[in-house]
Amino acid sequence: MSHEFHASILREYDVRGVVGKTLHAADARALGRSYGALAILEGARKIAVGRDGRTHSPELETALVDGLTASGLDVVRIGMGPSPMLYYATATLSVDGGIQVTGSHNPADYNGFKMLLNGRSVFGAEIQALGRRAKAGDWVKGEGSVTDTNVEDAYVDRLVEGFDGGAYRIGWDAGNGAGGPVLEKLVKKLPGEHHLLYTEVDGTFPHHHPDPTVEANLADLKKLVADKGLDFGIAFDGDADRIGAVDGRGRVIWGDQLVMILAEPVLKALPGSTIIADVKASQTLFDRIADLGGKPLMWKTGHSLIKAKMKETGAPLAGEMSGHIFFKHEWYGFDDALYAAVRLIGAATSLGKSVTQLRSDMPPSVATPELRFQVDDTRKFAVIEEVAARLAADGATVDSTDGVRVQTPDGWWLLRASNTQDVLVARAESSDQAGLGRLMATINGQLEASGIEAVEATH
Repeated sequence: MSHEFHASILREYDVRGVVGKTLHAADARALGRSYGALAILEGARKIAVGRDGRTHSPELETALVDGLTASGLDVVRIGMGPSPMLYYATATLSVDGGIQVTGSHNPADYNGFKMLLNGRSVFGAEIQALGRRAKAGDWVKGEGSVTDTNVEDAYVDRLVEGFDGGAYRIGWDAGNGAGGPVLEKLVKKLPGEHHLLYTEVDGTFPHHHPDPTVEANLADLKKLVADKGLDFGIAFDGDADRIGAVDGRGRVIWGDQLVMILAEPVLKALPGSTIIADVKASQTLFDRIADLGGKPLMWKTGHSLIKAKMKETGAPLAGEMSGHIFFKHEWYGFDDALYAAVRLIGAATSLGKSVTQLRSDMPPSVATPELRFQVDDTRKFAVIEEVAARLAADGATVDSTDGVRVQTPDGWWLLRASNTQDVLVARAESSDQAGLGRLMATINGQLEASGIEAVEATH
């Protein structure tokens, strides 16, 4: 027995593809066998499994569990819920790892698997190795058991443990994702007044795409906040590990701006600690962390990469532009949008300012959102190397942590290859519109020099 995965589904941070095209039940079963063999060889015996609310998640979960138990692993099924609930189960139950069946923030026809084992994320080279193991049929045989357990109530209780935040009037948008039922229970335990949108789990996402980092998907939340005069609004992606937010005036509070707010109480509690943000984050965030007496650290984009760096540095908090926010301070170090929302309420309370005021206090800068440019998967990393070579020849100030991030008198610009899509990602930030225009012209020039059409990709 062996199995070959479609090459496109073995991603940097997870396994993910289009169901019925690049991802099938047979892949889920083979992944269970391959992960199972790795886990057994590492001495693991029991694994937690959860799933999101997509229409095909139950079928993929069943096949995955078949593969895991055929390898001799015992499986604890926690049922449907957000990815962070599976992470919570992995951290608190007597298990050696966990797998969440989820398509995350991708369209409805996508699905995939996020994997943890013995206290780490399985990502990068390890995912490629699972592919090779499947192809070689390098599996182990056994007969594992399956049990079901409910962690939802314990998870909700843990989300509010030690909560000392005030009462606000908050709008929430679960986007018909897997976080809806948990959100309904959570707000009952929070003070204040809560208005909920789309908490019914629906894997077809009838109202809007479940990715709060795209501003268009926040339209319903902005309208709710405006119509009811709420203090602020919170939105989640399809598996509730990404947070989006808007203030009382409907302004988006981006991932790096949320970290600016969340970092202050953490640095009061743990002076001088390291706070991590990814290469797409604003310079104003890194400056703010330093001003608060913390050590800012710029690191590669990607939840698995950030988690690994947090472990290495002992950072109590990290965040990404994409809305993944990771608390080790009073939490477990994983990205959890529901917990980040609870901490935002707490931060606003302890800082004694409204979320709107905290957003207004941030240094003015003009920045692009994340811009994506279509490029062939086989070309994307080569293009970044070409750009880096041209910049080196020009003597530019370049940070090459992840792609190229270039500092100029106008501000900074970034070009990196996406690990999950066939696109290049660009971003720029300046103190004024004219400076931003010059930075964008530079990015466009670099794209054109490498034969990439400087037109934004639609996804």
